This record gives sequence, structure tokens and C-alpha cells, in this order.
Amino acid sequence: MQKDELQLFIDYLKSERNYSDKTISAYQTDLLKAKSFWQENGGFDGWTTIQSRDIEVYLQYIADNDNLSRSSQTRKMSALRSFYRFLTRRHIVKVDPTQTIALKKGERRLPEFFYSQEIAKVIDSLSGSDPLSQRNLALFELLYATGMRLNEVANLKVKQIDLDTTTILVHGKGNKDRIVVFDSNTKRDLENYLNDGRKKLLVLANDPTEYVFLNRFGRKISNRGIESTMQRVFNKAGIAGKVHPHELRHSFATAMIHNGADLRTVQELLGHSNLSTTQIYTHVTMAHLQDEYDKFFNQKRKENK
Repeated sequence: MQKDELQLFIDYLKSERNYSDKTISAYQTDLLKAKSFWQENGGFDGWTTIQSRDIEVYLQYIADNDNLSRSSQTRKMSALRSFYRFLTRRHIVKVDPTQTIALKKGERRLPEFFYSQEIAKVIDSLSGSDPLSQRNLALFELLYATGMRLNEVANLKVKQIDLDTTTILVHGKGNKDRIVVFDSNTKRDLENYLNDGRKKLLVLANDPTEYVFLNRFGRKISNRGIESTMQRVFNKAGIAGKVHPHELRHSFATAMIHNGADLRTVQELLGHSNLSTTQIYTHVTMAHLQDEYDKFFNQKRKENK
């Protein structure tokens, strides 16, 4: 049976773009929701028959009825744009129906990040010598010290790490490799985990693995496993509220920019394709400076009036 256009796109994301299962699932969900809307409102004669007007009507509908955030609307448009760009390049459709559509620009949300004092509280809380404490210490040190993505760390293999040069060969999004570096503290905690905690965890598994970070059964830890572990560890260390590993990536980038690193260096370390993506962190540091200014200067002036 011939594959339909959506399945061809999903196969492309898996085999050629090397996207994570979570990202692929998000693309598929967004595209199927659009298809469902068109089926329920006048019929759906196939992906190749969709016109710009169909997409405009769908976007207006989700904006008016689904109570979606600006970022969610943008993500759904991004899924459609990527899909039809793929179909156009494969000559499955002649004209990309998304090319004339642009969402109105909203206020860009600044990424959440942790202050260095908060990271220190978490690191200090992981002083145990048991395998999972050693793993967690190495895990969060590495996420913070390198700015690696969650999926990149979850899929990290021992052979990618060079302890002598304190570098890691990262297999990033879209099959793009890059080199990241880490500091001496991370090296110490990573080496300790690899030589002790990880070996103890491996004993628990019937099938030894090359992956660096393992769960309590000695198998590769999942993205969800890292997320839930971080939530538990950070809350226990006194960091309230919901947290996510991506905030450690933001924290790394923010610290680099705040301490004087140039944008091109940070772009390379993060694996950003476009410099404009990296520039958001200059706004983060400027927002932080403004907050500090208002707190320690403007407030003092008001008190003296």
C-alpha cells in the first residue's frame, strides 16, 4: 500500500532529520488535528488539495475557540509550514499554501532560567554516595555546564565523552554534530559516576548498555525519567514550582552571555542554526539587569523622596 503524505513526512523526520519521538509525536498530533477540523468543516479531499484559505480558517478557529497560548498557535503553524515545505521539495504539491501566511507577532516570552545560587543549592543537596545520587549529580552538572538538550543527554553514549579533553561529541537535532566542553567539577562528578555508580547500576541489568545515564534498573533512562527526577531533586533542594531540564539549557546560555561570551560562541555550543535564536538570551540578561536596577536604585530614590 502506498504511504500517504503524512506518513512520508513522519518517516522523513525519523530517518533524515533524526528528531526525537516526542517531537515527531507533536508534529503528527498537530497535523492530524488540522485534518480533523477540515474533515468536520466541509470535507477533506487530501493534503494536496489544501489551499491558503483553508489554513487561514483553521488558524482563526483555534485562535478563537481553543484558548491556545501564542506559542501553541505558533507551533501548530510551524508544523503545517514544515509539512508543506517537505511536500513542495518532494514535488508532491506545486505551491506551498503556507508561504503567504504569517501570524501576527506577539510579545516574545523570555525563557525561564535558574540563578547560580539555585544551582549551587541543588548540587549541594546531592552529596550521597549511592549510585542514583552519583548519577543525579553528574546528570545535572552536565546539563548545566554544557547546555545540552534533554534528548541529547538521554541518548548520550560513553564513547561520545572525552574526559581527557573535557569535551563531548553531541549528536544534535537534524543530524547535526557539535562539540561541547565541560568544566573540572563536571569532569570530577561524571568520572566518579562512570567509574562507580554506573557500574553498580549496570549489574542490575541483564543487557548492558552503552548509554551513560541509567535508571534504577540499570537500563537507559528516558526523557520522562530525567524530567521526573529533576522535579523531585529540585523541589527537595528548595526550588519551588514546576521545573524542566530545558531551563538548565537556558541557565547555561544566560550565564555565558552575562559573563561576557560572544553570541557566536554560545550559538555554536547550543547548536542553534540561526543566531537570532541565540539573541533571546541577551534580552534575558538585560531584563535581569533592569530588575536589579529597579530594586537597588529606583527603590532607593523613592524611599528618599
